[in-house]
This record gives sequence, structure tokens and C-alpha cells, in this order.
Amino acid sequence: MSGHVIKRIDDMEAIAFGSYKRARAELGVSSFGMQVMDLPPNNDLYPEHDHADDGQEEVYVALSGSADIEIEGERHRLDTETMIKIGPGVTRRVFTNDEPLRLLIIGSAPGKLYEAPEQTELGGPDPFAERIQRALEERGAAGAQGTG
Repeated sequence: MSGHVIKRIDDMEAIAFGSYKRARAELGVSSFGMQVMDLPPNNDLYPEHDHADDGQEEVYVALSGSADIEIEGERHRLDTETMIKIGPGVTRRVFTNDEPLRLLIIGSAPGKLYEAPEQTELGGPDPFAERIQRALEERGAAGAQGTG
């Protein structure tokens, strides 16, 4: 393999109705996690989560658009001029506003060898689609392809 890889984000394999780009795998990165999320306007389906189990810290960078990120129950603005680092045991959730968001998320567990989750591998399973579809159906918004 060459010492470099160049790939357009829109050409990367995606899951979760196209919103979750498998950027790490597409670029052949193996030492840390890296995904790109394309979230539509007024979206609240990004799940609240933490990484207490795997010890991973994450950095969130808006490549385009803006959103609010809720950290431990407190909302903060995330835009193209702001980077946010969140520790492993801290809960986080992203909410878009009136514009779409392209979000780069980089993560790794300090002092540990990075192990890529199965859903980040090319051709891997899509554990998000069913949850997204169910949430949309509960809201009466069938046709999840419009979720981004």
C-alpha cells in the first residue's frame, strides 16, 4: 500500500442511511478511530452515549454546518471554528438545528492499542439502520432515507 490515500468523503462507504461514512477504513487508518457523519437539519437521532466501557476519548470537529452538542446534560455550540474533546465516561449527544452538519469524529483510548469496532469496517454490519427506522416510524415519519 502507498504511503498516502486520497478519497472524497461522498465516495466513502456509508451506513445508517448514508449518514455514517466509514472514513477510517476507507483511508486504511489503524491506530485511531475516525468517522464522518452527515446529519440532516433538525435531527435528534444521534444517540446519547459514552465510552466508559472502552476508555475512548473523542474529538468532534464540524467540517460544515453547525449543531449543539449536549455534554453531561449541558448544551454547547459546535461549528467549523470549534473543536470539542470529550473524555471516555462523559455522555454526549449531537442535535442539528436548521442546517445540515458534516461532522468528523476522531477517537482512541489513551495508552491502549486501537481496536476498530466491527461497524467501522468496510462491508461490516449496519447496527444503526434498524434503530433509526424504528425511531422514525414511532414519529410517523416512515421513509428513513430522508434522515441523511
